[in-house]
Amino acid sequence: MLISTQNREIRDAVVRFDRRIEEMHLEFQKYRTGDARKMPEWQALEREILVFSKRKIPDLELSKQLERVMLKFQTRKKIWLRWIEEYHTQARTEKPST
Repeated sequence: MLISTQNREIRDAVVRFDRRIEEMHLEFQKYRTGDARKMPEWQALEREILVFSKRKIPDLELSKQLERVMLKFQTRKKIWLRWIEEYHTQARTEKPST
């Protein structure tokens, strides 16, 4: 019973991380288009995922799901960093109107 409760908690956490990655991707799209002024806090999410990943996960399937979510985060992070660079490059090349 304890293991199933622990597995449910792990599964729920992995699902929450997956959902937060999707939400953050949408936030980055808004930031990229200028609809949002503040850059999303991706570093905090990365830290949370890394800390969580250090837990012992007894279930192989849950471990694979967490690995998939971590890979998804890394892939999205590369996209986000590219978008940030493009956004800042674009901001520097635009001339202010006077």
